[in-house]
Amino acid sequence: MAACSYTISLAIRCSSNASNHDPHKQMLNKIKISGNPTSVRPLKETPAAAAAMASVAQNLLLTKEKMRQNIPNKKQFIDPHRQGLIIEQGVGYRQTVVIRSYEVGPDKTVTLETILNLLQETALNHVWLSGLLGNGFGATHGMVRNNLIWVVSKLQVQIDHYPIWGEVVEIDTWVGASGKNGMRRDWLIRSQATGHVFARATSIWVMMNEKTRRLSKMPEEVRAEISPWFIEKQAIQEDVPEKIPKLDSSARYVTSNLKPKRSDLDMNHHVNNVKYVRWMLETIPDQFLEGHQLCGVTLEYRRECGSADIVQSLCEPDEDGILEQNNNKEIPHLLNGFSLASEIMEGNGMLMLGSLDKPPSKYTHLLLAKGQTQNEEIVRGKTVWKKRMHTVPFST
Repeated sequence: MAACSYTISLAIRCSSNASNHDPHKQMLNKIKISGNPTSVRPLKETPAAAAAMASVAQNLLLTKEKMRQNIPNKKQFIDPHRQGLIIEQGVGYRQTVVIRSYEVGPDKTVTLETILNLLQETALNHVWLSGLLGNGFGATHGMVRNNLIWVVSKLQVQIDHYPIWGEVVEIDTWVGASGKNGMRRDWLIRSQATGHVFARATSIWVMMNEKTRRLSKMPEEVRAEISPWFIEKQAIQEDVPEKIPKLDSSARYVTSNLKPKRSDLDMNHHVNNVKYVRWMLETIPDQFLEGHQLCGVTLEYRRECGSADIVQSLCEPDEDGILEQNNNKEIPHLLNGFSLASEIMEGNGMLMLGSLDKPPSKYTHLLLAKGQTQNEEIVRGKTVWKKRMHTVPFST
């Protein structure tokens, strides 16, 4: 800036000396040019210039983000930072996870929210390692170009056992086609030490236009990106999907005036689907939760939930869904619909049993967004519960 000021001052002096006899130009000799850059009046900003500057700033910001995130531009086979690797002949994904102290409940086992968060995280890391990840929440480069984002339409999780604090688990995930415009994603969660499968999950995803917030067909360029990754394999075999009925105001348990917090919002600016489960479970009576453990959940998403929505959670025990009781007085081969190995464990002279006299209990759920004229469905849900394990002494 000093050199610039010197040039300006020199030009003015030369001009004034050449015109000393001009009374109208002699006033230039009295002008003092300061070296302070703030004294120079900026050019008038046009809308085109403002837009160009904003575009440059946005590009610089995105470049800085990508540099910090280090998102791969091409397919990688190993991610040492996330303990992840590509499997299934180059299209599946496996991640090793250690269960941390803040991911478990009072009984030292992982919470359902933790499991759902791990499903979401491994799905995103799968896309990350594939080299297809754009700057969206799991969106590919083609989706970003078409202003598209992923939204989940259905999620089903079956849990035989809950990992415990400090346990090392492996999570496998893969994708497949679902109809013409959807994508299916499945998961398996197993113990690294024993190989025992703790949980299985499957989900259906569709595309939404980020600007109009309407569902969209899958563009051909996006189909070309993701179809090479499809696997014809399912974690949960479901012959006839159970239809979840819609509850009304006569539901036995109702919690009203639930308000999303800013921390509940995800990168797509709507309430993350994991938060819905918390609202559902809070409606179930504490006395029931103390003696039961969730072993299955199915969620059917109807619309997104925003930060301004006021939510109502409805819950109804499903008496008709109770399975037929087993009248066998001996220890049966199947307890509550689960394998004997998953229900009975021996240790320290104790036999740990699930419930021998009652089959799983079921609850139907509904989350509503309160509107001025009518309420709108956010998600329907079904939860399945079994009695918590307890111990009885046995002789050796």
